[in-house]
Amino acid sequence: MSGGGRGAAAVRITPRAGVVIALASFLGLVAFFWPFVVAPGKFGSNYAPPLIFGVLLVLVLCVVVSEIAEGGISSKALAMLGVLSAVNAALRPLGAGTAGIETVFFVLVLAGRVYGPGFGFTLGCTSLFASALITGGVGPWMPYQMFGCAFVGMLAGLLPRASGRREVLLLAVYGSLSGYLFGFLLNLSFWPFSVDPGSSIAYLPGLPFTEQWQRYLAFDVATSLGWDTGRAVTNFVCVLLAGPAVLTVFRRAARKARFQAPVRFGPSQPPAPEPPKEGVRPR
Repeated sequence: MSGGGRGAAAVRITPRAGVVIALASFLGLVAFFWPFVVAPGKFGSNYAPPLIFGVLLVLVLCVVVSEIAEGGISSKALAMLGVLSAVNAALRPLGAGTAGIETVFFVLVLAGRVYGPGFGFTLGCTSLFASALITGGVGPWMPYQMFGCAFVGMLAGLLPRASGRREVLLLAVYGSLSGYLFGFLLNLSFWPFSVDPGSSIAYLPGLPFTEQWQRYLAFDVATSLGWDTGRAVTNFVCVLLAGPAVLTVFRRAARKARFQAPVRFGPSQPPAPEPPKEGVRPR
C-alpha cells in the first residue's frame, strides 16, 4: 500500500466554512439530543423537531455553497464528490435491510481518511441525500441520517496518523465503532414518537436527565443493538479486506488530481520570430 497518513485534503476548509460547519455540527447534536434538553411546555416539544429539520437542511446547503464560493471545492474535488456520492447511493440498497448490513460507511470512512474532514463531512451529506432520492427515502428522518454520516466522514479525516497495517486496523476499528455510534444517534430521531408512553423504555417529558438517559439506553439495547452489530461487523470486515486496495486507489487519484495545487503565472514569453520567406534575404 502506497502512502501513509491522512492524504491530501480535497476540500479546503476556509475560516468562514469552518464556522459554518461548526454551527451545523452543533445544531446537529442539538437535533439528536433534543429530548434531553427541551423541557415540556417550553418551545413546544411537538413542534421542535420539524423546525430543527428545516434548519438542518438549510445549513447543509450553506456548507456546500460556502465552500464553492470560497474556492474550497475545486472542479476536480467536485467531480470526485459526485462520483463517490453516486457510488454510495448505488451501494446502499445492496446492503440495507438485511441484519443491519450497511455498505455506505466503507467508502465514506476511507474517503474521509484520504481526502480530509471537509470532504468527509460533505460526502456524508450528499451520499445520503442522493440515496434518499433514488430509493424514495425522503422523510423527516433524512436530516438525521445525513448528519450522522457527515459526522462519520468528518471524524475519519481527523483520525491520528498511521501507515501500513496499523492504518488499516485503525480504520477498521473506527468503522466498527462508527456503526454503533450511527445507530445510537439515529435512534434518537424516532424514540420520542415510537414507543407506548406506558412502557418502561418510552420517552416521558419532564423526567430527570438520569432517568431519561437510562430509559433511552434500555430502548437502544432492546431495539437496535443487534442491527448495529451487523453494521459494525460489516464495516470492520470491508475495511480490513478491501481497505488497502481502495486507499491506494484514492491516494493515486489525489496525487494525479492535485486538488490544492497552487496556480502560478509565469512571465509572458515573447512571440517567436517568423521564419524568413523564400527569396527574401534576412536583414
